[in-house]
Amino acid sequence: MPPRGARPYPPPSRRTEPLYEHYDTNGYPPQQPREEKRPREEETHFHRSEAAAGALPRMPKKITVTRVAALRGRQLGGRAVNAFRRATTADGADRSGLTKLTYAVMLNYASDAAMAVALANTLFFAATSGQGRGRVALYLLITIAPFALVAPVIGPALDRIQRGRRLAMCVSSVGQALMAVIMALHFDDWGLYPAALGMMVLSKSFTVLKSAITPRVVPPEITLSKTNARLTVFGLAAGGVFGALASGVSSFAGSSGALWFTALICVAAAWQSMRIPAWVEVTEGEVPTSLMARPEPEAKKRRQVLGHDVVVALWGNGTVRVLTGFLMMFAAFAVKAQAEESGDSPFVQLVMLGAIGAAAGAGGFVGNALGSRLQFGHPTQVVLAAVAAAVASTILAAIFAGIVTAAVVGLVGSTASALAKVSLDAVIQADLPEESRASAFGRSETVLQLAWCFGGAVGLLLPPVYWVGFLVVSLLLVIGLAQTFQVQRGGSLLPRLRGRYPARAAEE
Repeated sequence: MPPRGARPYPPPSRRTEPLYEHYDTNGYPPQQPREEKRPREEETHFHRSEAAAGALPRMPKKITVTRVAALRGRQLGGRAVNAFRRATTADGADRSGLTKLTYAVMLNYASDAAMAVALANTLFFAATSGQGRGRVALYLLITIAPFALVAPVIGPALDRIQRGRRLAMCVSSVGQALMAVIMALHFDDWGLYPAALGMMVLSKSFTVLKSAITPRVVPPEITLSKTNARLTVFGLAAGGVFGALASGVSSFAGSSGALWFTALICVAAAWQSMRIPAWVEVTEGEVPTSLMARPEPEAKKRRQVLGHDVVVALWGNGTVRVLTGFLMMFAAFAVKAQAEESGDSPFVQLVMLGAIGAAAGAGGFVGNALGSRLQFGHPTQVVLAAVAAAVASTILAAIFAGIVTAAVVGLVGSTASALAKVSLDAVIQADLPEESRASAFGRSETVLQLAWCFGGAVGLLLPPVYWVGFLVVSLLLVIGLAQTFQVQRGGSLLPRLRGRYPARAAEE
């Protein structure tokens, strides 16, 4: 046998085969190939392929509790982001432009929630019941009262904007950011109130503009009512998340810090508004709407009169919005008064108020989820049923007064409001021609905002006693239900409004 260094190389055709197959091992047993390399390579390939697919990240060599938690967090976060993207781009929303509008609407809801958190500490939680009531009354006097006068003008004024609606949304968001900065700098003086009024007007202007733009970004796979329900669901979710973030900022940096955080959200909303596709600006042939018929000489240009079903849905939605506005103001002071009488801590007050808020939020999600999934053959009947359910809940709360029945009112009222709004959207889409839908949405949103303001004012003026408040609002809702029912039958409790609406708007 030649020495080891002098051994020849294997033949070229057999160099890839193991040496022990052809040469002597000098008495040693042939070395077996390691079998663990293959599974290790397969496992490594599995982890890489799964990580590329976003399912499982590759495990580190040294496993610790912290690293496992971090990897699990990344995995769950990635899944949540992917699910969110799928939801916002579903049904062709990414191609129609609805996704971009959804992001802008979410940021607008987020700014409203952050501002509410910033102002709640000073206007409500930082004072006693009487002091907080006086501060909120002053706030409403300087903000909501002028807004009630300005709101009827916002819709018609923005209705005349035939170009530049994206820019108008951007300007309204920039204006909100400026108002938030002014409130942060003048939080302890009178500069807070006019800035709050300005921010409220700009926020509602954004909502009106959003309603006018929405019909132009509806994907062909879904309806207009489902589109609006989807926007509301995403907006409520964003409001909850950013409201919690603003609460955390407020705990560390105070209410002024939360207002600076609000300003940053508004800047992001302004940037997102300009990312909405440019085709929403095309308004050629758009016909404005009118709430009632006018004599021909008074009409300076052609207008589309709202039809019978649209007016029925408007009355019903306005009635339910009175309840939601009322509960927003009344529940806060009723809970605070009850807690002060029983000597409960501020934390207990927050828990009780949170129970009502959670019930209302759950109702909003349930109503919009049902509205986006179900098909309603008779939307006006759904509106009447929603108003009737709201009336029943308030009567129950007046008889069995307490925090539990107040939460029931929040749940039923929010669900009824969401279903009624979805039905209103469906009626507008069915009855109005396409060239008038944008104007109809803008004007209907103004009516609903006014109804909410009226309900909030009623909730503030009434004494913070459960049975008194719910008894009064029950009477108001009964009147609204009777008016809605009369309008559906062709009449009205107001003689001046009888017979002023055509059977279908599309026929006018």
